[in-house]
Formats: sequence, structure tokens, C-alpha cells
Amino acid sequence: MPDKKAVWTIAKKDIYAVRASVQLWLPMLIVPLLMGVVLPGGLLIASRLLDLSALGNFEKLLPLLQSVSGSGGQPDLTSMPTDNHRLVYYLSLYMFAPFFLLIPIMSSSIITANSFAGEKERKTLEGLLYTPITMKELFLGKMLAAFVPSILLTAGAFAAYGIVVDAVAYPMFGRLIFPNVSWLVLMLVVVPVVSVFVILINVFISAKVKGFQEAFQLGGLVVLPVLGLVVSQATGLLLLSPLVLLVIGAVLLVINVFLLQSLAKWNERHTFLEHHV
Repeated sequence: MPDKKAVWTIAKKDIYAVRASVQLWLPMLIVPLLMGVVLPGGLLIASRLLDLSALGNFEKLLPLLQSVSGSGGQPDLTSMPTDNHRLVYYLSLYMFAPFFLLIPIMSSSIITANSFAGEKERKTLEGLLYTPITMKELFLGKMLAAFVPSILLTAGAFAAYGIVVDAVAYPMFGRLIFPNVSWLVLMLVVVPVVSVFVILINVFISAKVKGFQEAFQLGGLVVLPVLGLVVSQATGLLLLSPLVLLVIGAVLLVINVFLLQSLAKWNERHTFLEHHV
């Protein structure tokens, strides 16, 4: 069994290293702030107050709003009194959901890249590998150092987003509309497995590259599938219903198991060092 004290010691060391660098923690705070407060707040307030009938392109959005009408147990949008109600409801519960996956992806990528590739760049990883800790404790500690902050940041953005949504929507609907089932599945199932997936991918990337910047840039390619989800959600091609989110979570879980099995071969120090020469 891994020594929990050793695991937490490694995790805290990496978390303190991130806290000590403004270049690392500032982007990790800016993205949740933009995704959870600034962008949704501005769009939702505009959607509530603007005269949508004066916007020539709004009619193109109506078929998309109709496509989510009554789906997944959601209210029939056609029964809502105004287009403003329909648009606020759609933006709040559907449009912004994929953006929240960018938060754990970015934060996990930054911390993991700094933890492995960054230590290699600073010439401190080899010394760490020769300490009395086991390889399992090393990996668990470094993965925990990335996983915990990414989950906390996403949860904080989720709470801030919920306050913004319900503050804007409550006067219109007379009730709290957020969160719904899809958002709960997203936060409780998809976000954790996405975080683990990004961390594992970055571990493998960090083992092959020379430094932090290269590891972070390559790890950032994970964002591309999320951008595909954003486009699909925005165009109505693929709405993130609870079932779709559960399927995504299950697929990523299987991939994570495979990646963990592949990582298990690095259970000897010399094997891991071979990937860093």
C-alpha cells in the first residue's frame, strides 16, 4: 500500500510550487472567472433585456431552441411567454456546459506539465526519483496535486455560474432553473474523468518532451475535442443530454483504465529515467 503521508507530501510540494508562480496560477483563475461569471453574465443579461425581435439573425436560432423543447424532461420552450425566456433558458442550461470542460483541462495541463516536464527542465526530477519514495507514491502524489485543484476550480466556477444564472433567471421564471440533471452529471461524472484523462495524457507527454512549454502546448491539444462539443452544442448537432454525458464519461473511464495500465510499466526508476534522457 502506498504511504499516504508520502503521497500528500509530494502533492503539497507541487501545489505550493504552483502557488509560488504567478505565471501558473493566474491563468488558472482567469479561465474559471471568464467561464463562470463574465461571459455568461454578460450574455444572459443581454438576452434578458434586449429586444430579440429586432435582431435579424434571431430567427435562425429558433429551430435550435425548438430542438431542445421538452427533451430530457425539460420544459416545453414553446410554452414560455417570450423569446427572451427561451434564449435565457437555452444559454443557461445548454450552451455553456461544454465550456466548463475547459477549466479542468487547462488547470490539469498546467500543473501536470509543471510537475513532470517542469521538474525535468529544472533538473530536479532525477533527484526526486532517487528518494526513498516508491514510483507509485510519486505518480499518485503528482496526479493528486493536479486533480484536486482542477476539481476545486471547476466546482468554484460551477457555484459562481449557478449564482449568476439564477440571479438573472429567477425574476423571469419565478423559480431556480439551475442546475438540471445534465449539469449534475457533467460535474459529478464527466469533469472528474476528464481531469484524470488530461493528467495521464500529460504524464506521457512530459516523459517525452524537454520542458514545460512543450509539454503544455502538446497537452493543450486535448482542448480540440471539447471545441467540437462546443460547436455541436451551439448548432444543435449533439446536445449534451444526461445520456450523452454518461456515454462520454464511460468512454473516458475505459481510456483512463488503459492509460493507467500502460503507466504501470514505469514501476521501476530506471525505466522511467530512460524516458527522460
